[in-house]
Amino acid sequence: MEENAAQSESDLNSQENHQLKSTLLASPEGCFLLIGIALALIYTFWLGIKLLISPDESQVLIGITATELMFGRAAAMAFGYSMGLGHKTVIPICMIIETILVLVVYPLFVFSWRHLLVVKWLKNILERIKKSAETHKDKVQKYGVIGLFAFVWFPFWMTGPVVGSVIGFLLGLRIWLNLPVVLTGTYVAIVGWAFVLRQFHKQIASYSSYAAMVLMALLVFVIIIVHLLYRTFHENKNET
Repeated sequence: MEENAAQSESDLNSQENHQLKSTLLASPEGCFLLIGIALALIYTFWLGIKLLISPDESQVLIGITATELMFGRAAAMAFGYSMGLGHKTVIPICMIIETILVLVVYPLFVFSWRHLLVVKWLKNILERIKKSAETHKDKVQKYGVIGLFAFVWFPFWMTGPVVGSVIGFLLGLRIWLNLPVVLTGTYVAIVGWAFVLRQFHKQIASYSSYAAMVLMALLVFVIIIVHLLYRTFHENKNET
């Protein structure tokens, strides 16, 4: 009798898990999550190929990727230009990385918000993203979609597309409007940063290539410090 009860409970849990997976995959968020994971795998595979073909270049690309993930687009792009890369490499890489971040983190946040899927090791990260989004939500809400676009694009707000997409969700924007607005603002911001940083690098390089590398490295350092101070300030503010 107990074995039958245990088996029926196991079957029930199996059916619930199957229904949950079907629901997740059938939802728009689930589709975008799969696309994001596929892009991440393709990008990782491409880096692996680069590592075999051109180890020196691949180290720079990995450096850009790590800097982008930890400190954002400005620091990553400054690092790329300081290493001698051009627009054709820096701009697409930053666009791809930020697209992957949005397509992966946004669906996971929505699933967590709706209690459909909770990833324990991402819980603290998603909570920080939520707090940051709630902090800036009122600023964006005044101007609607235009405010969301400006929030993602405007460089001095020290924000990224992931937080912007979560703000769009909290404002009730449909995913088919939210993500295109956020990604478009992100791409425009990346192109803007590209021309500013590249022009800065060219002007300094006209005096000395070493001076250009030193100043760009200093710029990366300043961006990272400001980013960390900004994050620390808001974390302390949220705790109080």
